Amino acid sequence: MDVRPRAFEDLVAEGVAVPTEGWDFSWFEGRASEERPSWGYARSMAERLAGTTAALDIQTGGGEVLGFALDTLADADADAADNADPRPLLTAATEGWPPNVAKATALLRPHGVAVVASEEDAPLPFADAAFDLVVSRHPVRAHWHEIARVLRPGGTYFAQHVGPSSVYELVEHFVGTQPDATRNARHPDRERAAAEAAGLDVVELRAERLRVEFYDIAAVVHFLRKVIWMVPDFSVEKYEDRLRALHKRIESEGPFAAHSTRHLFDARKPVT
Repeated sequence: MDVRPRAFEDLVAEGVAVPTEGWDFSWFEGRASEERPSWGYARSMAERLAGTTAALDIQTGGGEVLGFALDTLADADADAADNADPRPLLTAATEGWPPNVAKATALLRPHGVAVVASEEDAPLPFADAAFDLVVSRHPVRAHWHEIARVLRPGGTYFAQHVGPSSVYELVEHFVGTQPDATRNARHPDRERAAAEAAGLDVVELRAERLRVEFYDIAAVVHFLRKVIWMVPDFSVEKYEDRLRALHKRIESEGPFAAHSTRHLFDARKPVT
């Protein structure tokens, strides 16, 4: 078996060729790894969805996390002695990137989910107090006043957010040391204050720092193409020198280690 290191050009070409739509990260298996938060967001989401009347998933991506949660509930329904369907009577999702809208629609339509094309910074296209549960996994930005507006009194926002300086060891390899204001833009204390300013009560806020490893430069290229806000102007051509340097480092030292940050929000709209 040929165990020689693969050429930089071949690995980069492979990373460029992988489609980027959706939030399915299965391609990274064997090429990168990331610790998962202890709270298990997708399964926790399924538990929150059970028995909910109306639910909204904001920035659903390709619908993978919501689809997993609804599949989990469907399996629970099949196993239940009373056959009571625990899924929400109404479920909607928003997404702004057209390729993801198409992917999410195909994935979630069998579950009866209405996927609405909506830009991430636009007002949510729903009436006031339309939902008793709003969920989101890794929103680009939480628009707290809109979240509070569409929640019914007593309703819940249950979400997993990307935290401050997430995977910044990798980011700063490409763009240099970032100012504190940029590094701390997603700090959970700031987001708590914003949620409370919008009229929500933060019931629980948990944060964790998790190890990430990249085993080859193809994984780095695909990651930066997929998670576009990490290095917004990323292209192989622009950052070829930094990519080559990181490729040599991985070959000589082993996987490149970074750390992701995540926080779990459980916030509720007061009953007035």
